[in-house]
Amino acid sequence: MTGLRILFTFYIPSGGVETLNRIRCHTLRQYGVEGHLLYTAAGSGLQNITDIPTYVMHTDEEIAYLLSIQHFDAIIVTSDFPMTKRLRQLGYPGPILFEAQGFGTLEDAQVIILDAAKDLQAYTQGVVLPPTTHLLHLFSQICPWLQQFVIMNMLDTSMFYHRSVEVPNHPVVAWVGRIEANKNWNEFLLIGKRLQQLRPNVELRMYTDATLAQPKEHQRFQEQLDVLDLSNTITMISNVPHTHMPHQYSVIADSGGFLLSTSIIEGFGYAVGEAMACRCPVLSTDSDGVRAFITHDQTGKFYDIGNIEQAAHLGLELIDNIPLRNHICAQGEQRIQESFSPHQYAIQFIKMMHALSVG
Repeated sequence: MTGLRILFTFYIPSGGVETLNRIRCHTLRQYGVEGHLLYTAAGSGLQNITDIPTYVMHTDEEIAYLLSIQHFDAIIVTSDFPMTKRLRQLGYPGPILFEAQGFGTLEDAQVIILDAAKDLQAYTQGVVLPPTTHLLHLFSQICPWLQQFVIMNMLDTSMFYHRSVEVPNHPVVAWVGRIEANKNWNEFLLIGKRLQQLRPNVELRMYTDATLAQPKEHQRFQEQLDVLDLSNTITMISNVPHTHMPHQYSVIADSGGFLLSTSIIEGFGYAVGEAMACRCPVLSTDSDGVRAFITHDQTGKFYDIGNIEQAAHLGLELIDNIPLRNHICAQGEQRIQESFSPHQYAIQFIKMMHALSVG
């Protein structure tokens, strides 16, 4: 595989895809694969990228020039299915794989795949996806002719591990994500409000990317803060560099609090896995992708989406039941280290390239 050059494309450097792109480039480099990143818009995640060839380009002229000088052996197009046709029209002759990440709700994912099917059949050699039930089913149902490469995403356990931190004197309940409908931010506010009624010393924190919130969604969020009287009791933290998040998760863990994940559906769920790697317990909806991480009362806790009272009481159990909490933290950390190693990802990626006769 020495000398192989792969381009990964996505809309904007942010969220789980930015994380995946960056850490897989670092990992694959150790196996002789040189990863390059192409984004069609700038984003806050650029602050996380230091030593990977990265391009922010949106015009055909720019992208055509990049293709002409770099001679990529294969291109992985994440989510942005019109890019597959665009690359062919710009003359790229090599293998193109479509990658399914961050499709949102089940209904949204179905619409995207239906819209993408024609282009995927015409311009790609297959789809790359994590072993997530709803994605596997949808692609098998809608695109039965499309070759599937199922690869578990990796976590960078060399960076995400528990750190020694200054500990708050109150439990921190945190949420990580974009202010958008699928992340179900409203449910975090409702559960957080109930937790503070039951345990007034609980601190609520939301880690988000303020630059990505749609204006109407942001307005709804602000209005709900006012309705629930949370404006002065919730801490908003925006655009934390990815390298600082292990510290943040360690603070949440050692405070006696937990990460609350309220997503309707997830293809993978990086925040959940990264928190667990830092021994931070997680209470989550059963949003499909996180099943790879969480076994209830073993490596984390599930609550029934929409059940605010149940979520609040399960959250208090994570805070108060120290033996159970310690068991969940230890088992969660072990699950991450054993099941999401960069080495396993690299081996599967190289097998995929061989299947495409690349390298």
